[in-house]
Amino acid sequence: MRGVEIQAFSDEHVDAAAGLLKARHAAHLDAEPLLPANVDYRAEVEALWKGEAVSGVVATRGGEVVGYLLGVRRDDAIWGPNIWVELAGHAAIEPEIVRDLYGAASADWVEAGRHRHYALVPATDKPLVDAWFRLSFGAQQAMAIQETPEAPDSLPSEIDVRRAGPADLEAAMTLGGVLPEHQEQSPVFAGYLTQTDEEERAEVAEELADPEVATFIAEREGRPLGLLIIAPADKSPTHAGLARPERAALLGFAATIPEARGSGAGLALTAAGLVWARENGHPIVVVDWRETNLLASRFWPARGFRRTFLRLYRSIP
Repeated sequence: MRGVEIQAFSDEHVDAAAGLLKARHAAHLDAEPLLPANVDYRAEVEALWKGEAVSGVVATRGGEVVGYLLGVRRDDAIWGPNIWVELAGHAAIEPEIVRDLYGAASADWVEAGRHRHYALVPATDKPLVDAWFRLSFGAQQAMAIQETPEAPDSLPSEIDVRRAGPADLEAAMTLGGVLPEHQEQSPVFAGYLTQTDEEERAEVAEELADPEVATFIAEREGRPLGLLIIAPADKSPTHAGLARPERAALLGFAATIPEARGSGAGLALTAAGLVWARENGHPIVVVDWRETNLLASRFWPARGFRRTFLRLYRSIP
């Protein structure tokens, strides 16, 4: 971009980057006031910059920092040879500058063999999303938010929902496999890190025993139809920082068996989760879904959830 110079990010750029992030988030707050307002922007940028395996660039114009971009690496065993532009990982005074920043930073990433690139971008900033789309990124995941409703929708009387406990381990194990199986199919084609049966069983048992985690099972005539898990959002590494409002609850898992879809089981589970959030002092609820999961990408917005961030993805051959 004319008049813009790109150079390596360094300690001296942290304050300017924090100012750019503050301006970006202020615009985001105007569009979605439920997002956290009390953010330490310098701490958010510095946490990324001082982390392991980070690289980054800044854009300057006339000596003034007008954009920055930081890329970090997550576990290759889960994400492949990856680079992430995290929630606080980029901001610029003009969206077009982000394309120059990525153009400079990604050369080193690809040369190092890191060809899976992820970027977390405010969903309400259409010009910024468009700038990333014109870098061949697409929408992979959405994060969303809503106020906890005062009362649930009316529910089908034939669906029963109850809080699960340690005695429901086998049912929870079976229902917990429904979502991964669905997302391995078209058009999601998601891969999952394989766990042993013992590891998965221990994880589910821990959730069922945790008093802060609410697991609900939907049944009809005693037959399990679906599962929903909700917990304080501070248990989530995904909904953190700029995406974690104070006292928010996270709908961390929800699935119904294929033959029960459309029966109202999902609605009943969601209502139970929202009632739990209200009763346990969570005025806000967050959730996320794969955009290629056709069912989830339609179900959650229809329940009143508004997209806050998009996880964009690009794979370079």
